[in-house]
Amino acid sequence: MYRTIKPTAVKWLAAVAAFGLIAAGTAGAQAPAPKAAAKPAAASKAVAAPVTPAKSTDATVREIEKYREALADGNPADLWEARGEDLWKQKRGPKNASFEKCDLGLGEGVVKGAYAKLPRYFEDTDRVQDLESRLVTCMVMLQGFKYDQAKRAPFGSAENKSNMEALVAYVTANSRGAKMNVSLSHAKEKEAYAIGKKMFFHRGGPHDFSCATCHAQDNIRIRLQDLPNLTKQEPAQRAYTSWPAYRVSQGELRSFQWRLFDCFRQQRFPELDFTSEGSVALTTYLARNANGGIFNAPAIKR
Repeated sequence: MYRTIKPTAVKWLAAVAAFGLIAAGTAGAQAPAPKAAAKPAAASKAVAAPVTPAKSTDATVREIEKYREALADGNPADLWEARGEDLWKQKRGPKNASFEKCDLGLGEGVVKGAYAKLPRYFEDTDRVQDLESRLVTCMVMLQGFKYDQAKRAPFGSAENKSNMEALVAYVTANSRGAKMNVSLSHAKEKEAYAIGKKMFFHRGGPHDFSCATCHAQDNIRIRLQDLPNLTKQEPAQRAYTSWPAYRVSQGELRSFQWRLFDCFRQQRFPELDFTSEGSVALTTYLARNANGGIFNAPAIKR
């Protein structure tokens, strides 16, 4: 049964309309007129800067923050959270079992505060796992699904809602207000962090991009989107603790695995495999950098 969400439709639509005006005005201000094609530069200089300098006091940034605040009351992510709670308690799969014995690191069935300590090392798999990869493990070991079945359809659409995203919404919501505390006490946690850091700074693809191209500098923005410096604690805390999030532009709740997947797509990198060791390592690096931040998601984003 879905929980009641406060009737904020008028406020929500007004905020969307206001954001449309902000987008239109800023697009005109930010986008330069097209130029004639130039001869290709040398390979080391082939990539144009994808970002625009910005200041935290910029009027556009302030208006975007007002938009986000207006939408926050009555977040549609509540619907995913409610469905995720039902899925957590529902007996499913060949073994007709629920997730209520799934160990996310704090004991069987414990979800309160679990996400704030993920990714972490799990002895039963001898691997560092994030939330999504751990849920896949529980679907296989507890519910009896095959591995490829458990990984199927991790990202939803209007026609096909994702069970994984609903479960992510439910589990993460139970860490709201908790302080991020990702450990590097185990050797494999240290290894995952080091690999994730290397991935973050690795440049490649047709545009010679890396994660650091957009997320290792201060005070930059692309179009309407601030690009936090994820190598620094405060902006890393602010960014990481706001995922997963309901994306207004897509009408879907999106997990952190989706966020990485989409970043790789935008860089024109090879597709990042869902719950792969690489994706978990990169998450470990970013989550650890956010340690000490107060988790506040599922959030809402444009």
